[in-house]
Amino acid sequence: MKRTTANIKIKNKKAGYLFFLVDTFTAGIVLTGTEIKSIREGKASINEAYCTFGEGNSKAEAGDELFIRNMYIAEYGFGNHFNHEPRRPRKLLLTKRELKKLHAKVKEKGFTIIPVLLYINEKGIAKFDISLARGKKEFDKRETIRQNCHEREQRQGLF
Repeated sequence: MKRTTANIKIKNKKAGYLFFLVDTFTAGIVLTGTEIKSIREGKASINEAYCTFGEGNSKAEAGDELFIRNMYIAEYGFGNHFNHEPRRPRKLLLTKRELKKLHAKVKEKGFTIIPVLLYINEKGIAKFDISLARGKKEFDKRETIRQNCHEREQRQGLF
């Protein structure tokens, strides 16, 4: 029995405007049953989400686990009292080498980890594209707008 899933791609549209995207990683995510059903319906948002290390428990070392916070997944319509919390922290799955690299970079001033794209791959598994990012200043944002406008005009043949 083959499962047909719609091509679900939930983007963080503000990411390219607010940040310089330095490096991108693909990560898995730990979800409950009602969460993945809501994502398959396209009822999720990553616009205000960000990633942090650890959850404060003593047995895990700093930089051992990466969590996504403030990501919104709507409650599943047919869920009962076992439905999930819409904004709970969710664990991301990366290799130890990737986690160490990200943790070392985040310790530097100005770097953060933001989710860029949430999608369902061909096997039906939810995946994240996360980026190591550095914030843009106001003049950088204006330059980005200028470049996008110029590229759009070239595509339309106005120049």
